[in-house]
Amino acid sequence: MLSIIVAIASNNAIGKDNQLLWHISADLKRFKKITAGHTVIMGKRTLASLPGGPLPKRRNIILTDQQSDSFPGCEVAFSIPEAIQMVSNENEVFVIGGGSVYQQFLPLADKLYLTIVEKDFEADTFFPDIPFGQYQLIEKERIENDPQNDFSYRFETYSKRNSIHEGK
Repeated sequence: MLSIIVAIASNNAIGKDNQLLWHISADLKRFKKITAGHTVIMGKRTLASLPGGPLPKRRNIILTDQQSDSFPGCEVAFSIPEAIQMVSNENEVFVIGGGSVYQQFLPLADKLYLTIVEKDFEADTFFPDIPFGQYQLIEKERIENDPQNDFSYRFETYSKRNSIHEGK
């Protein structure tokens, strides 16, 4: 199963200057809990933005179009089909960014783990529009009055509807 995990602002913003736009401890804990022990797929700029490099306790696959690229502690895929082939025997794999990687994988995603920040942010990287009609909401939790932030946010999980409903 191919899953996407992402935190997005109300205006679909996800980053600026290769950095996240907010710090939400509960979101980081949720990310760690959901992705630990699984493979994560990301672009090389997302890897560069991680303060500790490759994510521990996860298989890290970096998507790049540069044949000369290598990333210590990571595996490399040079195309979407190659990345998918590399994880074909795995139960659940997570795409974790950035913007262009999300754009390429969204049509293939079986599940979406969203943190929706209820505020607009100035950004240079955005998540693509989600075809919500193709997905069913299976879990939702709203967080208000987080003392660390001046905004509310929600955790939402969506599962792709079966093929009978796709395209409607």
